[in-house]
Amino acid sequence: MFKKFFLTSFIWLLFLGLLANPQRVVSAGAREAGASAQKSFLGADLDSLDDRKMKLSAFLAGKNSPLFDYAGNFIAAADEFAIDWRLLPAIAGIESSFGQVIPAGSYNAYGWGNGRIYFSSWSESIEVVSRALSEKYYQNGLDTPEKIGPVYAPPSPDWAGKIRAVMNQIDRFDLVPELQF
Repeated sequence: MFKKFFLTSFIWLLFLGLLANPQRVVSAGAREAGASAQKSFLGADLDSLDDRKMKLSAFLAGKNSPLFDYAGNFIAAADEFAIDWRLLPAIAGIESSFGQVIPAGSYNAYGWGNGRIYFSSWSESIEVVSRALSEKYYQNGLDTPEKIGPVYAPPSPDWAGKIRAVMNQIDRFDLVPELQF
């Protein structure tokens, strides 16, 4: 409860800080004829204000995951390799309690290679496993937890359902919970 309160308070303080120091919306290159304009809001590119990143980071922080700082890596890898952005974080949730229970120094939150594969960093693990999910699963028509499960975790008949449940939790995660009086 305290963690949720702290996280909510932090998000609100960040939001209020942005409101206290507004900057103009600027169109870069608008003076040149035919130039494509990139909008900037509060001094940041609109691309950087990806709700998925904020949602995933807050979700992982709420799970005490060491991966919460890597939400942007999950999103970037999912976009680059055309996989569902919630899939790899959900796998990490089921396979290692969101990276909390892993072989020391392995950075393998996904049970990749039955947990015997070691990566040099969280960033590397996210990129390598995302690429492999794309190339070995998605490109072969295995593009849902239900299709991936029998290959990724063959002895577990309920793996796909657990992955799907975590993906749905991530999807439904509310950045600004309703105030209750």
